[in-house]
Amino acid sequence: MIYTEADGAAGVVPAKRVVGATGVAVHPLAIDGSLFGWAAGVDDTNDVLDRFVEAGGNLISTADHYAGGRSEVMIGSWLREQKNRGDLIVATKVGRHPDARGLGHRTILRAVDTCLARLGTDYIDFLSFDGEHLESPIDESLEAADRVIREGKVRFLSAAGYSASRFAQVQAIAAESAYPQFRAMVVEYNLMERTQFEGAVQAAAAALGTAAFVRLPLASGYLTGRFRTRDDLPDSVMFGAAMQYIGRRGNHVLAALDSVAAQTGETPARVAIAWVLHKPGVAAAVVRAKDPHQLDAMLGAASLRLSRHQIGELDRASVT
Repeated sequence: MIYTEADGAAGVVPAKRVVGATGVAVHPLAIDGSLFGWAAGVDDTNDVLDRFVEAGGNLISTADHYAGGRSEVMIGSWLREQKNRGDLIVATKVGRHPDARGLGHRTILRAVDTCLARLGTDYIDFLSFDGEHLESPIDESLEAADRVIREGKVRFLSAAGYSASRFAQVQAIAAESAYPQFRAMVVEYNLMERTQFEGAVQAAAAALGTAAFVRLPLASGYLTGRFRTRDDLPDSVMFGAAMQYIGRRGNHVLAALDSVAAQTGETPARVAIAWVLHKPGVAAAVVRAKDPHQLDAMLGAASLRLSRHQIGELDRASVT
């Protein structure tokens, strides 16, 4: 199993999911730090994180390049005020910051130290290699990961944006050389973007006991149902990418979401997130919220039960 269900009830999204063989239990919803330092200022960031933890959330996902590093700084400012660091799971990514681009040995070591300083913590729970970076030898990257894990700066290694073949290649080299293996993957997955995870990537993750942290489960806001025509202009650049989905296929998906939302008495957004959480191999859906109100609008998805018929209805409507 990629994750375990705390209550054991079939079809029920559990309160916590254990990520593969790590023993780490995460709430089904995680916070995406990409808005912090950009669309969300200091007060909103603190309020979102406070509300998230109050609701039982524990996984905070960010990257060293988000808002040029400001996301980690703002999370770190909040994190320093918490007395329960051991109850929180902090995940970040390295490889794409302008000052630490790539996955060379020295670059990773420098990037991790910088992340720790910005986050104001002694360790990172999940460190992702952010992108494949084919110019960096795999052995060199894994050797650096091995060092920061042995030094206690990182607990587990993960991958973001990897193809199935590259993911399996890295895992094989790690196993052969006794280097750390990927214990989680960060992947975009939603009703509008299914091909990046389903199929080979999902199969590789399952075969290697790796869980998925799913980003953009609402397809940049499109699956909230707010953007149905070209005239429904987003009020923020954070929703700009949603406009690409307007069209025949998008209409089919929204119609199915509206149908299931009516059946369950829930919102299309919560149904869309719940669909992701019902898929095999998914440990958490990483959601974006720039204020507590936006977060509250999504929290119910973690416990929303969808029937096989409802999942099938959404599956059929979203086939590419």
